[in-house]
Amino acid sequence: MAFNPNSKKYPYPEYTDQHYLAIKMDRGIIFDEHYPYVDKSKGFQRKVFWVRVLLHLIVFPLTIVKMGLIVKNRKVLKKYKDLLDKGMITISNHVHLYDYLAVTYALRNRRPHVLVWSKNVNDKSGPLVRLVGGIPIPEHNMKATYKYLNDVSTLLDEGGSLHIYPEGSMWEYYQMIRPFKMGAFHLAKKYNKAILPMAFSYKKANFIRRKLFHQPATYVLRIGEPILPSEYKDEKALLIKAHQEVVKLANIHSQENVYEPIFNHSKRIDY
Repeated sequence: MAFNPNSKKYPYPEYTDQHYLAIKMDRGIIFDEHYPYVDKSKGFQRKVFWVRVLLHLIVFPLTIVKMGLIVKNRKVLKKYKDLLDKGMITISNHVHLYDYLAVTYALRNRRPHVLVWSKNVNDKSGPLVRLVGGIPIPEHNMKATYKYLNDVSTLLDEGGSLHIYPEGSMWEYYQMIRPFKMGAFHLAKKYNKAILPMAFSYKKANFIRRKLFHQPATYVLRIGEPILPSEYKDEKALLIKAHQEVVKLANIHSQENVYEPIFNHSKRIDY
């Protein structure tokens, strides 16, 4: 099995999809049927362009240094270019506050969007979350959900990339692959888009990182082979296959991962 950081920096919550980082601000944004979940306005796209420039010049190098990031098997993107150019859904475990930047760096010019907790967009970092591709998931509003799904459908049909964290929340330095929620696999089945599995695993940090930066581990991101929804009879079967692949990409033997693949109000297991 891959290196286990055994981090005690944060107490992991009781349920595997719960968040533990505090949201400090509510900017009062209403996520209803009028909200531009995928904003194509010229003004917004101009800002996105300059943010992309800053990502490549400054943010990606800093992310690599901060995470000690190594990306493996990027050749998959070239091998399956024609398939992935039709639109894809990427998935991974969620184990670092900035691991979406690592995913964006790994995918390079595909400029993935990412589904995010709406409270993150209402927080003080919300404008940046939006500019790097964040799409807030509306809650308790059917009209808003319809608008959100329509925007996501258009994004995928136009060959866009959509990243989803099927575990539902971020647990920093957590090793095991938690149960997956059904959303990503519902979208993949509904719109017949390939799923590209990815997974973060860890390497023991060197002395300087451990002592000066209090980092127990650095990160390895592995990219897997695409999974075709048409080859699976339903969303459940697709989810189980994807969970198996993420476990394998995280360098964990299937019998050693302590969680079931499908989220069912699943509680944390101490191992």
